[in-house]
Amino acid sequence: MKFEEIKTKLEAYQAEGKKLFTTSSFQSHSLVLLHILSRIDKTIPIYFINTGYHFPETVQFRDYIGDQFGLNIVDLKSDVPKFMQRDADGRLLFTSDPDHCCYLNKTQPTDAILLSHDVWINGVRADQSAVRAAMKVEQPAKHGCLRFHPMLDWNAKMIWQYQKEYNLPKHPLEEKGYISIGCEPCTRKLDPEMQEREARWFGMNKVECGLHTDLINK
Repeated sequence: MKFEEIKTKLEAYQAEGKKLFTTSSFQSHSLVLLHILSRIDKTIPIYFINTGYHFPETVQFRDYIGDQFGLNIVDLKSDVPKFMQRDADGRLLFTSDPDHCCYLNKTQPTDAILLSHDVWINGVRADQSAVRAAMKVEQPAKHGCLRFHPMLDWNAKMIWQYQKEYNLPKHPLEEKGYISIGCEPCTRKLDPEMQEREARWFGMNKVECGLHTDLINK
């Protein structure tokens, strides 16, 4: 979708009295949607799912972008303390059960936000994974919330062109070889033969954290 189409759609939702929100990981390619939203309505809450495992650079970048774009950023954290996020052997869950770790730190906190909002503006792109390629621009989520995917038909080239046009900053870890950046224990540098999402949960047969599988209705 183009900027004017996104703007028209968001204004239509708001005219219907719907409460909007988005989530962001504050990676370089995530900034395009944030910049678009800042041009439309800076009051829309931007939930940063703070798992407690992010790179320090990501947290610093979040604060910088919030100031630069004038965003309404809200920290979203799990209600389950880290000392309870361990397996039977006492290991933190990201080492033995990354799916449950993602559930406690990402999916469950976001699920609660769906209860108090009507539209989740989500920046997934169809070219990122098979799961995302099967999505629609508008798709029902849990608790009667609607997922709106305005970037679904965008590709990496279009993201790069927008970044260049508006001179958007890049995540500081990108120059060190990190492209898809999530939690520090589950993120590695991208090798030349790897696809974008393969740098996450490397070797774990996992490409999604649950936000785009558990919190969406087919």
